[in-house]
Amino acid sequence: MAGLINIGLSGVLGHQNALNTTGNNISNANTPGYSRQEVQFESSSSRYTTNGYVGTGVDIANIRRLADKYLVDQVRSDTSLYNEQETLRNELSRLDDLLGGEDTGLSQSLNNFFAAMQNAAEDPGSLPQRQLVLSEAQSVVNRFQALQQEFIQQRELVKTQMTENVADANTLIKNIAELNLAISESPGLAQGNPPNDLLDKRDEAIRKLSEIVNVRVSDSGAGQVNVSLANGQALVVGSDAVQLGTRRNADDPSRLEFTLSDGNRTQVIDEQITGGKLGGLRRFESEALMPAFDELGRVAVALQDTMNHQHQIGMDLEGDLGGLFFSEINSREKQLARVVASGNNAPPGDGVVAVDITDTSSLPAGSWALNITSEDGRSYELVDEETGKVVNQGRLPADLPAEINMPGFNVRLEDGTFSEGDRFLIQPTRMEAANISLEVEREEDLAFASPVRAEADSGNSGDATINQGVMFDVRNPNTNAPLSEFSVKGELNPPLEVYFTADDQYEIRDPDGNVLETGTYQSGISNKLFTEDPSDPNYRGFQFEISGNPQAGDSFSIGYNTDGSSDNRNAEIMAGLATKNTMNGGSQSFTEGYAGLVEQVGVKTRQAQLDSESGKTLLEQSTNQRESVSGVNLDEEAGRLIQYQAAYNASAKVMGVAQELFATLLTTFR
Repeated sequence: MAGLINIGLSGVLGHQNALNTTGNNISNANTPGYSRQEVQFESSSSRYTTNGYVGTGVDIANIRRLADKYLVDQVRSDTSLYNEQETLRNELSRLDDLLGGEDTGLSQSLNNFFAAMQNAAEDPGSLPQRQLVLSEAQSVVNRFQALQQEFIQQRELVKTQMTENVADANTLIKNIAELNLAISESPGLAQGNPPNDLLDKRDEAIRKLSEIVNVRVSDSGAGQVNVSLANGQALVVGSDAVQLGTRRNADDPSRLEFTLSDGNRTQVIDEQITGGKLGGLRRFESEALMPAFDELGRVAVALQDTMNHQHQIGMDLEGDLGGLFFSEINSREKQLARVVASGNNAPPGDGVVAVDITDTSSLPAGSWALNITSEDGRSYELVDEETGKVVNQGRLPADLPAEINMPGFNVRLEDGTFSEGDRFLIQPTRMEAANISLEVEREEDLAFASPVRAEADSGNSGDATINQGVMFDVRNPNTNAPLSEFSVKGELNPPLEVYFTADDQYEIRDPDGNVLETGTYQSGISNKLFTEDPSDPNYRGFQFEISGNPQAGDSFSIGYNTDGSSDNRNAEIMAGLATKNTMNGGSQSFTEGYAGLVEQVGVKTRQAQLDSESGKTLLEQSTNQRESVSGVNLDEEAGRLIQYQAAYNASAKVMGVAQELFATLLTTFR
């Protein structure tokens, strides 16, 4: 009878554990990271009798955790990918809304400004129209500065998110190391009975870590795992954990860099941070936000330079040459602000480097690193930060200053000591949107007229006519020296006369009759007077054209425009700058340049949305696959509950039968 009782008892105890396990599954059906468990039964060792082997009941071989390592790894990988793409999408959407919004973007302000300029050109003497030009110009300045400030705020938000996510990652890394230790010290592990709940907690902690950064997991024995970054940099080794951190980048103080500390050693791991939220934030910063700073600044530089040049060659209501319309792009402060010296440069760190813009039409957007590469501090290389390619290299002269020429800008090494390893970040346009300002203060100072005009002598016998000319400059672009023609306020120095000595020959004379130039005239075409080439000694900064059929003795006078209140020639040209291709080598206007920035961000945003949707689908698929193996199915567990309950009751019945048989046996001996 004892054998039958033991058989029943083993069934009762075994199925009681099965019921407990099933109940635990049901209770944890909604617990994140929980893996379904099942009891594995095996027959107890049989007892040999003369009639053969007789069973002795049931034993529990193991309480198995149903988890597929491949599926767990796949969920982890897809989690990292989706969080990277979703973070990138969120940040890009915010930037896209900012740039493309009618109230927040730049396009509407530019359109309003040039529309006001066109209206003023139709009535150049109207002070209200001139005031509207100044008001709209200030709106453009305000919009540039507001966009720049929004960029800065988003940059700071990205940095805050980086810091917070690193703190969360450190908590998880420490937790994983502690769970490793607890698992390795758990009773029964040596007998092949791992602590299932601790394994679930560790897997869930690693999954949460993969939301922050892409990680790899490898078994290290004794139930422990090692966790590393995607390139193999260890985060957790057994029960030892490292510390992630952020700090200000020495080369670019506006950005953060990621560090990893292990004991007393700290190293920068920027390039190893991929995937997850941190990877998404890094991608947004480098692929979208920093280029947006540079592109917006490039539009600001081009607008300032082009408007300033055209305004300075005009004449205001008081007969003076125009001054700066917007701020000077090559002020000393701006030249120096375009260069950031690395905080790691060798003492004394007194190298003076400046950048001046030479041609806004060919000026690229971007940043470059100037690296000093030789021990004597004279060899250098200029590296494109986006591509990592060396775009310029050479040797500095023994005596400074020295100049490195690039398309659209020059890098000047002016003074100080340069040592091997010194690094300077070159940012020609990064902060230009913040530094733009309106310089014209009065309506009367708007230079809408042209400072020169021409007229035919009333006694001319031919039918030749002279146009009102075109202004090129009031300074020599090659030397930046003022042209002598405009050296006397309110006068052309000297006034000029075009005198035809024959039907096909003319002379350029000064008021004293001195011949300054001679030329040959061709009938049937428009003949240009004066050269367009600044290197020509006869360059005067303007050009006129004569057409028709002159006769000997005809003359035309060219002088200063002393009564230009109704002259709108320069205003028309400034209004026309709205559509004139002055950027990207003469292929884009200001509005098109800004539209290009909006388009670039829009394309990236759309691609990020598609990638995020795709990543979400992949994550859902891998999660469902994992759940099909490890997830709790309540219907299935309910069926098992009934099954185990029936087996429990049957085993108890066996014990009851054995007790009755034993009682019957005792009765026979009374």
